[in-house]
Amino acid sequence: MSSTSPKIGIIGLGNIGRFHADRLVDHGADIVGGVDINPDARTAFADAYATSAYEKADELFAEAEGVVVGTPNRYHEEYATMALESNTNVLLEKPLAHTIESAEAIAEAAADSEAFVMTGFENRFANSVEVLKGFQRDGRFGTAHHVEANYIRRRGIPGRGSWFTSQASSGGGSLIDIGVHAIDLALYFLDFPEVVEVSATTRSSFGSREDYAYIDMFGEDLGPGEFDVDDSVTAFIRCANGATVSLEAAWATNRPTNHEFMLRGSDAGACFDRSEDTLKIYESGKKGTDHLADTDITTRTNDSMAAEQAAFLEAVESGTPPEMNTLEQGMVVQRVIDAIYRSSENGRAIRLDGASHDAAVELD
Repeated sequence: MSSTSPKIGIIGLGNIGRFHADRLVDHGADIVGGVDINPDARTAFADAYATSAYEKADELFAEAEGVVVGTPNRYHEEYATMALESNTNVLLEKPLAHTIESAEAIAEAAADSEAFVMTGFENRFANSVEVLKGFQRDGRFGTAHHVEANYIRRRGIPGRGSWFTSQASSGGGSLIDIGVHAIDLALYFLDFPEVVEVSATTRSSFGSREDYAYIDMFGEDLGPGEFDVDDSVTAFIRCANGATVSLEAAWATNRPTNHEFMLRGSDAGACFDRSEDTLKIYESGKKGTDHLADTDITTRTNDSMAAEQAAFLEAVESGTPPEMNTLEQGMVVQRVIDAIYRSSENGRAIRLDGASHDAAVELD
C-alpha cells in the first residue's frame, strides 16, 4: 500500500466489519486498526489484516483519517460521536442509531465537527440503481409520484437470540434491519421529498414461536426466548409534494420472497429487483399506433458495498463530505422509522411537521 493511501479503521469486528475490511484492502486503503470489546475478535482481525486491534477506540482515532462503524445499533452513537469529536470521518452502517434520540445526538456531534458522516446505504450504488437514477435525471419518467418498496423474506430471521432480535441492542427488528434499506431507496428514487405523514403496522408473528420452521438462518438459532422485535411491517408514507411510498418489509411471512422496487411516474415506470439486480422500464406511446413498450436494461453486476466505500475513500482523501448518503438523508430515514413505530404503537397516522421527532403528532 502506498504511503498516501487513506488510513481507515474498523469499529466492530464481526461479519460486517470483515466485509468492509476485505473491500478496503481491495481498494488499497491502509487499515490502521480495529476496535472490538471481544478479545477473540480482536486477535482474529489483527492476524487476518496484519494490523493493530484495540479494546478502546481512542488509540485508533489518533491514527485514522476515517472509520467504518459496524457495531450493533445501540453503540453507533457512542463510537460515531467519539470519532466526530476527534475530527475523524465516519462511514456509519445503517441505521444511524437504535433510536431517534441517539441519531439526533450523532447529528449534533457532526454539526460541531470538522469531520463528516456518510450513512451505509449501499444499495444506492448498485449499477442498475445508477442507471435508473440516470434515466430519472434525464426526465424519462416524467414526475415520479409513487414507489412500491418491497424487502420481503419468506423465512429470514437472523440468529434468534443475537443482538438483531433484541430490542435493547437493535432498536427494532425487520424494519430497522432491512426495511431501512427499502425506505432509503424509495426516498432516493423520489429525490428525498419532505415526508409529512406515516401510517403503519408492525407485527411479530413468527420469531417468538417454538415451531418457527426455516431452511437457512444467519447465525445460530437460540430459540424464541430472546425475540422481542417486529418481524414484518406494512407502511404508507405521504410526502409534501404528493409523492407516496408503500412499504412491505419482512424477515418472515407466508408469501414468496420479493425484493422489487416499482417506481411509477407520469411518463414511464421502472422495476428494480434488488436480489436479481435487474431493471425493466415500462413506457407507452402513440407513434405509429398506440402501444406499450417494456425494456429490459442489462448492466454488469457490481459490488455495491465496494462502490460505496470508493465514494467514502474519495471523500476522506479530498476532505469534502460526500454528496451521496448524507447524514441529513440518514436522519430523514430515521424519522420515518420512528414514525412507523409510533404509528403502529398508537394505531393511527403520525404527521411529521418539523426536523425533530418532537414535532411528530398523532392524527385523530
